[in-house]
Amino acid sequence: MTGPDPLLLPFRADGKVALITGGAQGIGLATARLLVALGCRVILTDIDGAAAAAAAQEFAPGLARGLTLDVASEASVTSGFETIAAEEGQLDILVNNAGRAIRRPSLELDIADWDAVVAVNMTGAFLCARAAAGLMVKRGAGGVIVNTASIMGLSGGGLYPNISYQTTKGAIVNMTRALAVEWAGYGIRVNAVAPTWTRTSFIGQLEENPDLMRRIREVTPLGRLAEAEDVAHAIAFLASPAASMITGHTLAVDGGFLAQ
Repeated sequence: MTGPDPLLLPFRADGKVALITGGAQGIGLATARLLVALGCRVILTDIDGAAAAAAAQEFAPGLARGLTLDVASEASVTSGFETIAAEEGQLDILVNNAGRAIRRPSLELDIADWDAVVAVNMTGAFLCARAAAGLMVKRGAGGVIVNTASIMGLSGGGLYPNISYQTTKGAIVNMTRALAVEWAGYGIRVNAVAPTWTRTSFIGQLEENPDLMRRIREVTPLGRLAEAEDVAHAIAFLASPAASMITGHTLAVDGGFLAQ
């Protein structure tokens, strides 16, 4: 019997512990499935703790757990990461995946809705990155952070107004660069993925508009929406030792949208 191909070993994550925000469904859960298959233990966090716990049940015992975490709350993030430190003893990978969108014209967007999106997409990503890096630095073994940006953070969109989402995802792109530079000396790599429209519940309302779906396919050279697994594959690569010389990068998973 032949053993594992040594050329593929850098894609493995054996013995690693990964925390995924927004992990109860969609891209987060697809990423968890892939990381577990690559040898990780995963912590699925979500503001809906029951949903996170239910999602963890699909994995074999000991491979996944659910945890209630409100990324927009500093107290919740601090408590959650303290729990991980005490019970897991290590954190090797953070996938900053929790997100929120309020799609409304700028002239009609009130400040409360603006703040709600900023709190999750931008402040929440920073709070979790800071907490994760604190654990990684203390342990002294480095680590990886993968943020979820968006093609809307690298373009003006144009198919419908979404200013708070676009602004926060643009901030994630530069936060990724800045933290990559700041934390490189600790052996912490920080990268991001920038997905196109991805077939999850996050765009459920958009999928109810056939004309919009047609236009999205028309502006995407590959002619389709992404699947959650398409994005999960990119996240897993960036989180793996195979990407050990990549940091500060935002990888578009967009079917060619940004190439036009």
